[in-house]
Amino acid sequence: MDRINKMICERPVVVFSKSSCALSHTIKSLFNDYGVNPTVYELDEIPRGREIEQALYGLGCSTVPAVFIGGELVGGTNEIMSLQLKRVLKPMLIKAGALWV
Repeated sequence: MDRINKMICERPVVVFSKSSCALSHTIKSLFNDYGVNPTVYELDEIPRGREIEQALYGLGCSTVPAVFIGGELVGGTNEIMSLQLKRVLKPMLIKAGALWV
């Protein structure tokens, strides 16, 4: 858990993803469209990725992508897209220091 906390607190936006996941690709593309450069950890490509994935389950992340903004768990694709539709995502990114307007 300490390793995960360090990973999510170092950057404004952190995405735990899998390289073959279409939903993960969609979320990463959304952030890139905003001009946000998220820190992405591809769990199927990094050492101890499976262990990190299990720790994420312990934090309440049941799927990938698992998105953290400002060190806080936001959720997966459904939560991010819901925030986008409500026009709340951009202010969150600004507040976290991931986006400058």
